[in-house]
Amino acid sequence: MNPVLKRLRFRRFSTVQLLIALAVLLISAPFLEELEGGHLILSALFSLVLLAAVFAVADRKRTLAIAVVLAVPAITARWINQFRPDLVHPAVFLICALLLLAFVIAHLLRFVLRAPVVTVEVLCASVAAYLMLGLMWTVAYWLVDQVTPGGAFSFNTSRGSQSMNGFTGFYFSFITLSTVGYGDITPVSQAARLLAAMEAMTGLLYVAVLIARLVSLYSAAKSDDS
Repeated sequence: MNPVLKRLRFRRFSTVQLLIALAVLLISAPFLEELEGGHLILSALFSLVLLAAVFAVADRKRTLAIAVVLAVPAITARWINQFRPDLVHPAVFLICALLLLAFVIAHLLRFVLRAPVVTVEVLCASVAAYLMLGLMWTVAYWLVDQVTPGGAFSFNTSRGSQSMNGFTGFYFSFITLSTVGYGDITPVSQAARLLAAMEAMTGLLYVAVLIARLVSLYSAAKSDDS
């Protein structure tokens, strides 16, 4: 079998898994937070996303090894913090998760940009990378909120959580990534403002570059067929 086709075939299963895990996490987060014990389920779903991310880039042994090395401390620290927050500060698993998410996103984008044709695998990887970008900035906002004395964000509403963990972080991240911005959450620290500006620019550039790449691949395929 052609090595490129073999790689695409393997990635199709993995990227679909990752996309499903991301969708389940993002859609269920606001409802699970209202349930007793919902934070445990959210932690389990977050761990599932990280595991799916590892398999999504596991096309080479070296890549798999690096992803596992990054995933194990992130997942382990998350669960220790869940039950014994006095033993592990949230910043520990947040930093580990950030490194893993950045590693996975880089490999997904590399796969999309180097793909010879537009396939289901490429489309799944493109959407998964976009959602992973939102998740990565969610973790970054949570981290900044944890380590900034006095709070890095101002909440202009009395409803909902007043911290950036859980669905509040998801909400602010994807609203910023899509450059909508409702003004109910405002970054006030320098680090938070920098992250918000970078995410907004990334969201715009990602869509522009992705569309240009997919259109060029499709046009090249049509030219070859004719």
